[in-house]
Amino acid sequence: MFGFFAPAFAVGMLTATFAKLLWRRALKGVSWRRLSLWATACCTVVLVGGLVAFGQDGKMATYAAMVMVCALALWVVGFGPLRR
Repeated sequence: MFGFFAPAFAVGMLTATFAKLLWRRALKGVSWRRLSLWATACCTVVLVGGLVAFGQDGKMATYAAMVMVCALALWVVGFGPLRR
């Protein structure tokens, strides 16, 4: 079960870490935990959606959608309307 969700956790946590490192000043008020939680949750939803839509795990289209949704989630939480 963890093997299925491992890409979502890896992408969500790594992108949140890199975002905090690259935009240190801009993301000063947003915690790493919040960024990684949103990114990981969105990646998980995309993985499950890809499994339902394609009927199997590991499609490149699912991974591409996961990366795009993760970037969008990081932007919305870090720089967009959900920023606190």
